[in-house]
Amino acid sequence: MNIDSIKNGYVIDHIKAGKSLEIYKYLNLGDLDTQVAIIKNAKSKKTGKKDIIKIDENTSINLDILGYLDPNITINKIQEGKIIEKFHPSLPEKLVNIVKCKNPRCITSIEQELPQICELTDRENGIYRCKYCEERIER
Repeated sequence: MNIDSIKNGYVIDHIKAGKSLEIYKYLNLGDLDTQVAIIKNAKSKKTGKKDIIKIDENTSINLDILGYLDPNITINKIQEGKIIEKFHPSLPEKLVNIVKCKNPRCITSIEQELPQICELTDRENGIYRCKYCEERIER
């Protein structure tokens, strides 16, 4: 299989095998008017298999969620066919409408239109808490 390299855009690499479609959904990549390639089950020396997403345009996408979904992901920013920046995402301070509070007494279970907001309270252990009821949410 041959997938062309991209000139400007992003390569999201080292995605856990089988998780690329979930990331595609969370990043709203289906709404972009650009080429997006998903490579599933690519060979990996580290893990055996991995997924890769290539976005062929420097567009504004919120990459913060990737730190929550999989901190082992590598993000490569490409410009003029060369990697100009390579980094691992960190845990975001706030998650909005990413995870749902499981507390049945939380206001978000009654007031469905309220955004589901979770705030990072323990970076070391990856623990978030619901903004409204402080229910503990682990990754």
